[in-house]
Amino acid sequence: MGITTILVNLSPLILLPILSKSLGAEGYGLWNQFTVTLTLIPAIAALGLPYTLVRFLSASRNLNEIKEAFYTIAAMIMLGCGSIAILFLIFAGPVADILFRGNILVALVLAVTLFISGLILLFFDYFRTFDQMRTYSLFSFAQAYLTVIIVAGFVWQGYEISGAVLGMMITQIIIFMAMYLLIIRQIGFHVPGFHNVKEYLNFGLPTIPSNISFWILDITDRYLVGIFLGLSFVGYYSAGYLLGNLISILLSPFYTILLPILSQYHAENEIIKIKSLLNHSIKFYLVVAIPSVFIITILAQPILNILSTPSIAENAYIITPILALGGLFFGVYGIISQVIVLERKTRITGNIWLLSIFINLIMDITFGYYWGIMGIAITTFMVYLFAMLLTIYYSFKFIRCSFYFGFITKTIISSLVISLVIILISPTEPWNIILTVIGAFILYILILWLLKGISRSEIILFKDVFHDIFLMIFKPLPRQTLKRKLKRFRKK
Repeated sequence: MGITTILVNLSPLILLPILSKSLGAEGYGLWNQFTVTLTLIPAIAALGLPYTLVRFLSASRNLNEIKEAFYTIAAMIMLGCGSIAILFLIFAGPVADILFRGNILVALVLAVTLFISGLILLFFDYFRTFDQMRTYSLFSFAQAYLTVIIVAGFVWQGYEISGAVLGMMITQIIIFMAMYLLIIRQIGFHVPGFHNVKEYLNFGLPTIPSNISFWILDITDRYLVGIFLGLSFVGYYSAGYLLGNLISILLSPFYTILLPILSQYHAENEIIKIKSLLNHSIKFYLVVAIPSVFIITILAQPILNILSTPSIAENAYIITPILALGGLFFGVYGIISQVIVLERKTRITGNIWLLSIFINLIMDITFGYYWGIMGIAITTFMVYLFAMLLTIYYSFKFIRCSFYFGFITKTIISSLVISLVIILISPTEPWNIILTVIGAFILYILILWLLKGISRSEIILFKDVFHDIFLMIFKPLPRQTLKRKLKRFRKK
């Protein structure tokens, strides 16, 4: 999952030079308006129900229960996303004028893609629920790079922004069909009886603010940048945000995998195991996230010079460090918030993010007016810090985790040392940057080990984890293994 997450999060960086150089800053700004809307709206219209599937069915092996829950949730998502899609079709003209400079085709494609995306969210969480992480990873990778290939193909053929969004829609249709064919092979088809709808909604609806928080803050920022400064500045902000947001690569494996495992432990009342797993997750996240913030800060401008235009790089690199540090705090929040979800107190995280979104809007208007995209970036950083602190306060009422402040000090010292080395080298070419980053991380681990920030037992644990991953990836799968697994699953 970690390897796939890295590759998936690199795919927008591959598209960045293609779109920014072919479409210009304004066209790239339009593309970002389309993608953030496509990310945000289905997450709201799905009513938090895909996430509900993970929490309620992770410990279930009853096929009838699984089918009823899956198809009940699927029908409700179809209703929610279908209603929103119809509204977007009816008001395609105003949507095109507000978001896409009057391009009606982009607005129509958005409406169709919104409906498909809501169901794709559910399908991904189906594989996540039942620990089919290879399948989850395969579809994540396929979706990301099919998008790159098809979108780039349309743009290179001269279809500009209209071709780019058509490419996105075609990708979504292909992935939707492939995922559902696999799901129907595993559990078959079922007409839902709509049991437990109230319970699902009571859990799912409060999760909407927290599930979409990352995107709603992003979309609010970009919309306000577009209103105050114009679409060119949306392109500048998006490029800086994209690079700073690389920290989210490190969170994704924890956020995706933790909840199904923790839910099983919670059902068995294994609180000590839950606490141990959360503590290790926080430490492993920070051991990579802290130096990553330093490296991204120093190399922001040369990386953006390679991936985009000089104009975008010059305006975007100054906000990257602020957004990267905010991303680090958001990552800690993503791990700690699992405690609140386990306790089914999702109203707490919902209220935290409703308050955060309101604060973000007020600060965006104020800071954005005075300091432009720098003010917007500072707002994002402060909101992530605020959400993390509040979540820690409430989650510690149920399970108290460790933050290893002595260890954090050692990681900062190690990061400062490698930062000086990177500044002395000052790489500007692609391969020089890659080799410098690899060398810096090796040096960082060495310094951290010398400072006793990493213990011998943790090195052994890392070694065992990577050994297991190697065997999982490269061990041949017998021809009939998958078929036997599916038969056993159906019997259960």
